[in-house]
Amino acid sequence: MSDSADIHDSRYSWLRLGVTLAIAMVANVGMWAIIVIMPAVEEEFGAGRAEASLPYTLTMVGFGVGNLVIGRLLDRFGVTRALIGAAGMIAVGFVLSTLMPSIPTLAAAHLLLGLGTAVGFGPLIADISHWFMRRRGIAVALVASGNYLSGALWPTLLAGMLAGSGWRMVYLTLAVVAVAVIVPLSLLLRRRVPLEAQAHAEAASALRARSAGLSPRMLQYLLGFAGIACCVAMSMPQVHIVAYCVGLGYGPAVGAEMLSLMLLGGVASRVVSGLVADRLGGVLTLLVGSVLQCIALMLYLPYDAMVPLYVVSTVFGLSQGGIVPSYALVVREYMPAREAGARVGFVMMMTILGMALGGWMSGWIYDLTGNYQMAFLNGIAWNLLNIVIIGTLLLRSRPRAPRAAMA
Repeated sequence: MSDSADIHDSRYSWLRLGVTLAIAMVANVGMWAIIVIMPAVEEEFGAGRAEASLPYTLTMVGFGVGNLVIGRLLDRFGVTRALIGAAGMIAVGFVLSTLMPSIPTLAAAHLLLGLGTAVGFGPLIADISHWFMRRRGIAVALVASGNYLSGALWPTLLAGMLAGSGWRMVYLTLAVVAVAVIVPLSLLLRRRVPLEAQAHAEAASALRARSAGLSPRMLQYLLGFAGIACCVAMSMPQVHIVAYCVGLGYGPAVGAEMLSLMLLGGVASRVVSGLVADRLGGVLTLLVGSVLQCIALMLYLPYDAMVPLYVVSTVFGLSQGGIVPSYALVVREYMPAREAGARVGFVMMMTILGMALGGWMSGWIYDLTGNYQMAFLNGIAWNLLNIVIIGTLLLRSRPRAPRAAMA
């Protein structure tokens, strides 16, 4: 296949998409495993809830940095080498965790685990984006859904082993699974995009970039700031819904169910947003998602009864799931294809930073005010900032009418 029209959206592209999604569902387990074992770790080490959460925090730090670092390696060495190296980091992170004698050392091992786990998000999204043009939106959305699908699948699969054999056996098993699944599947992705196809994609992105009047670096920073803003808002319900329900007297189980509804709604939202993006483009899809998320956040203000909260949480999940993948689409639409790994990785890192910042900020506001109302308002304010940034980018990118000739 030497012609770009042959390779983009081809049968091989869809086969590659299936393999990539399978890898994403395994690679992302590092994000969710610590959540499953956290009560066991807390009990074994006699730690408080905040201390037991430290390994998760370090996992997310590694995950954020890994999106950028592994994205750069993907641009240079290809996805197969990046995946094999990341699988090794995931396995080592799991094994080292079982040997650690304290929470701080366990958290240090999870930093490495998060770094490797990052390969299952931004880098895989960047790679699959090279193989599609007309259906890039749905392709990116499906790979991004691997993160949520992993979160829905692995906690259920690991629960029985955790109860019977303990969290260390869970981690050793996951170390073997990561290598046994990711490495062989990565070998199926050795094929590179032909230079003709890459040149075709870069010509299309250069045309859009000229219409926006922004350099790739300036656009990258703008998208990164927008990513922080939207994810500060997104984190308020996702990080604090369980605590919010406990404060209202509904208990943690109800909050966990609402979180599950958000994740399932997020999967559906990502798929639908991908289909929409193939027709409307990444920028407009991102703007629509951000507006819908803002509306959903506003619904939390007047409603705090249990049944309405279930409904609002479902609406929130259906609204926000497609936002983060849309950033990757914008990067691919406006920036050089040869830099996709690094550029997508940077923007994904900034969205994760926004989640971390927003989760902390909402807790800080709660400590100051004694309730979550101001935290929701803070999220709405950040969401409005995101809408302004993306709306401005959309207006700058619209075709301009030619000036009338001088008389």
